[in-house]
Amino acid sequence: MTRLAPGPGYFSALGGHPAQSELMTGRAVFTDAYAVIPRGVMRDIVVSALPHWTHTRAWIIARPLSGFAETFSHYIMDVSPGGGSTRPEPDHGAEGALFVVAGCLDLVVDGKASGLVPGGFAFIPPGAAWSVHNAGTDALKFHWVRKRYEAVEGIEPPPALVVNEQDCTLNVMAKSDGRWGTTRFVDPADMRHDMHMTVVTFEPGGCIPFEETHVMEHGLYVLEGKAVYKLNRDWVEVEAGDYMWLRAFCPQACYAGGPGRFRYLLYKDVNRHPALGARLG
Repeated sequence: MTRLAPGPGYFSALGGHPAQSELMTGRAVFTDAYAVIPRGVMRDIVVSALPHWTHTRAWIIARPLSGFAETFSHYIMDVSPGGGSTRPEPDHGAEGALFVVAGCLDLVVDGKASGLVPGGFAFIPPGAAWSVHNAGTDALKFHWVRKRYEAVEGIEPPPALVVNEQDCTLNVMAKSDGRWGTTRFVDPADMRHDMHMTVVTFEPGGCIPFEETHVMEHGLYVLEGKAVYKLNRDWVEVEAGDYMWLRAFCPQACYAGGPGRFRYLLYKDVNRHPALGARLG
């Protein structure tokens, strides 16, 4: 285990609009097994406004939808100075995870105030009263993942958590020669949590050396660098600012060829039995 070395930062330069002279064809892919939403399509024209948020725009890059994400929604929030919300979450049963990539976030959860800077992570438990405010002079940009919490009899929901990536341990994967590691914000063995947000780091030459094929659904937002990702039967080149959604059991692998390190913010659903459909017979 090791600490994460300082790096160039987290990608946050979205928005704007292309000129009429630019080619319209890009790298966007939408299949029944995976999707790639490249940063070049996250323009001003596709932002969303949200109720009870002021001076804020959002790119909604994943949402529950037949044939797409099933367990979560993922937003990229862009809050101008003075903006924010005292009523951010409309669903009382939803939990949330925030990850700051630019600016300063003033967060209050059940009366407790915290300040988050880039690399800051916050877990918001279901039913919490919370608010977000940008009291700074620069734009605040953060990722917000929302999921309906899956309660389990005899297990209390987890409490609120605020931490920064720089204060967390980078857990190096076995047999990776230090080229592949994961920064975990919560204990993987904590059964109170039904979702994990982590930051995955590959040094140049690092790879996922087999095709992962598993029950967890994934959302991956590239924070830094570039790589080629194996998604189902396709190799796809991705870079900072791109987003990937992977359906459960979609085969996946990765090779980070450099020249710099490759890092992404990862969502996955964990620690729960799969819901069963209607009983047959």
